[in-house]
Amino acid sequence: VFLSWQCFRALCCKGPPPPRPEYDLVCIGLTGSGKTSLLSQLCSESPENIVSTTGFSIKAVPFQNAILNVKELGGADNIRKYWSRYYQGSQGVIFVLDSASSEDDLETARNELHSALQHPQLCTLPFLILANHQDKPAARSVQEV
Repeated sequence: VFLSWQCFRALCCKGPPPPRPEYDLVCIGLTGSGKTSLLSQLCSESPENIVSTTGFSIKAVPFQNAILNVKELGGADNIRKYWSRYYQGSQGVIFVLDSASSEDDLETARNELHSALQHPQLCTLPFLILANHQDKPAARSVQEV
């Protein structure tokens, strides 16, 4: 059997796989919107004992072709004013909102989203907006949100 040099190298001399590209994202939303649960699920962590983020946390979310380094920022009122300090270097934004929240909370989330969309460090980045808690009876449809 004759093997060309290229075939031989492909079969026998495989080096380590090329590194997966990494992307830095920021994940924001009001307290209770489901940011921590979302990231825990993406990292295949147990849903037990999930505690709301009070400051910020960073998780590396591995996918087959890339790694997402996600900075999750706490959504409490006293923390939201510091969100912009963590925006630098972000390459995308995940905005999570509770689709079953009160009208007041939905309005607050809307205002925070508009503020993020207009922020100089985020305004040119891709945004993923997740209307979470669709399984709750009080959930609004995507059109309503």
